[in-house]
Amino acid sequence: MSRATTDSEAAMSTPKVVVVMGVAGTGKTTIGPLLAARLGVPYAEADDFHPPANIAKMSAGTPLTDDDRWPWLDAIGSWAHGRAGLGGVVSCSALKRSYRDRLRGEAPGVVFVHLAGDRSLIEDRMSHRQGHFMPTALLDSQFATLQPLQEDEAGVVVDVSGSPEEITGRAAKALAELP
Repeated sequence: MSRATTDSEAAMSTPKVVVVMGVAGTGKTTIGPLLAARLGVPYAEADDFHPPANIAKMSAGTPLTDDDRWPWLDAIGSWAHGRAGLGGVVSCSALKRSYRDRLRGEAPGVVFVHLAGDRSLIEDRMSHRQGHFMPTALLDSQFATLQPLQEDEAGVVVDVSGSPEEITGRAAKALAELP
């Protein structure tokens, strides 16, 4: 039996809805689908839940306000609620505790995979990606907003150094070890 199968079976013994979180450029959109495939559950991209006004704001280099984010978080939470007991993975920056609380309010039992890493590595990755609306100019505001997971929050922190496959493996292993 392969290690991936073992991790997948262990992590999904009780299907979880996983929110892959972190600042822009940590690889949420890359790791989310890989993790979902490894766990055998559907994946949803949080950027697809943004209304056009939010995308226009970010594309112009303007950070979103909390008022901009609430409907977006509610839509993600609604998707996660619909996956309760079935499992799923959704990417979402979820930078503030209040944002994660909002998601948990819609979908109790979600767990978080916080993709974290060195700012210079993340900035370098952001500068090389194409076709994404989030400019590197907003990275400072992302780090300033970030409130790391707290002890009472269900989730794990996963280092983003290495290949996507290595990061996904660390995430699956860490999820498998959650109660």
